[in-house]
Amino acid sequence: MKLIFGLLKGFAIVVVAMIAIAFLLPSNVSVSRSTLIAAPTEEIFPYVNSMQATEAWSPWLARDPDVVMTYEGPEAGVGNTLRWTSDDPSVGTGIQVIIASTPNERVDTALDFGPQGLANAYFDLAPADGGTLVTWGFETDLGMNPIARWMGLMFDGWIGADYETGLANLKALVEGG
Repeated sequence: MKLIFGLLKGFAIVVVAMIAIAFLLPSNVSVSRSTLIAAPTEEIFPYVNSMQATEAWSPWLARDPDVVMTYEGPEAGVGNTLRWTSDDPSVGTGIQVIIASTPNERVDTALDFGPQGLANAYFDLAPADGGTLVTWGFETDLGMNPIARWMGLMFDGWIGADYETGLANLKALVEGG
């Protein structure tokens, strides 16, 4: 009986320590990736300023060919909205809305992943030698949820890899077209 009590006590100490450590972890997560595309900003901007145009290079669509996507609002720019539903957990369900758009410079979006939370994403386009430096970024606040804060440590690997794939797809599309 002492062994079982000792194991339970040790387990409780580990759980309390993990929760306490979680609150020392950052609540804000930022992930970004960049690539140089051999084209001027005005050739790239239409591909990031429209949810419909992202279909041509999205890193997530290949994962679930049965994803259901619907669009609302204008064809491009502020208010352009994508709603998607997928049974594949790596694609999930959500809404993405363009909330700010500066022609040939930047696009900001708001993301709602339902119970998984809210986030913001952006595209920065900056003229550079040989073309345009395109930066795709993601930011979210994980709040006071200790499990989410531990998961936040893995966001760069998860989202970063997808952003690299998406930027490579965008680069191939723009440079090949």
